Amino acid sequence: MGLPEGVSLLNTVGILAAVGIVTVMLRQLPFSALRLLKGSNLVGMLGMTMPVGVMTVLVVYTIAHQTAEPGGIWSSLIASAVTLVVHWWRRSAALSIVAGTVCYMVIVNLIVS
Repeated sequence: MGLPEGVSLLNTVGILAAVGIVTVMLRQLPFSALRLLKGSNLVGMLGMTMPVGVMTVLVVYTIAHQTAEPGGIWSSLIASAVTLVVHWWRRSAALSIVAGTVCYMVIVNLIVS
């Protein structure tokens, strides 16, 4: 059957079934926990603060690792400023992300190169 010596099809199927069940249960766990905590002050506070916190960590991590990249840190800072200005102007996350990305790509590929 193409299996290595000493490995049976029954053992392989059993292991794959167990791994599949654990994977599905782990993916369902946050939704079940959220249902139990619905209306909780903690969940409400996390819903308000987590998106800003995650975005802050991503921005700091990205800018901190740009010193060795083309355009250096200045291209990232300029693109970040463009992203902030567009977001304040239009209040659209998608538009501001696209504008910042396009600005960064233009700086790195056309101006710096």
